[in-house]
Amino acid sequence: MYTLLLDSATKVLYVALVNDEKVIYEKYLEGKNDHAKAIVCLVDEALKEASIEAFNLDRIVVGVGPGSYTGVRMAVSVAKMMAVFGKIKLYSISTLELMASGYSGKVLSTIDARRGNAFAAIVDVDNAAYSLEEGLHEYTKLEECSYNHKANETSYKVNPLYCINNSKEVLEPHLLVPNYLRDTEAERNLK
Repeated sequence: MYTLLLDSATKVLYVALVNDEKVIYEKYLEGKNDHAKAIVCLVDEALKEASIEAFNLDRIVVGVGPGSYTGVRMAVSVAKMMAVFGKIKLYSISTLELMASGYSGKVLSTIDARRGNAFAAIVDVDNAAYSLEEGLHEYTKLEECSYNHKANETSYKVNPLYCINNSKEVLEPHLLVPNYLRDTEAERNLK
């Protein structure tokens, strides 16, 4: 069973391809707000590595944020398009959980949200549960929390099998929307 994993919500674009429990392709590509130009190339590279076509995929797992407003949309848009047109099952996972998945114990995952805040969660990876629900949190409050490891938006590691096993099926792919957790700066300025 071929599974493509995508996440573009952080400064790092993540693409992986797994066949059953074997990771065939995995790439972390740090970008400069340019995931749009790289994501399709990396998906193509992953498919070529496995010598398969997109229609051979059995499912796609996509990180839905929170994170950069435009960044989150890249992977979600590509995943939705591939799922709908290729009739491929689509699954979603929180980007914060994806970022924590390569560790054990309780992991503080953070994505900078500016002004002393972070989109953050503490994921208990061993139990696939949250000890701090994802949300917009002050860094100073996060440092008071108990955790074993930290994962931030440029230094995290993914366990693709964890992500596959803990993702949730999206029954209506065209209705999937990213998890922004707050309005964009432009939207906030209009209020």
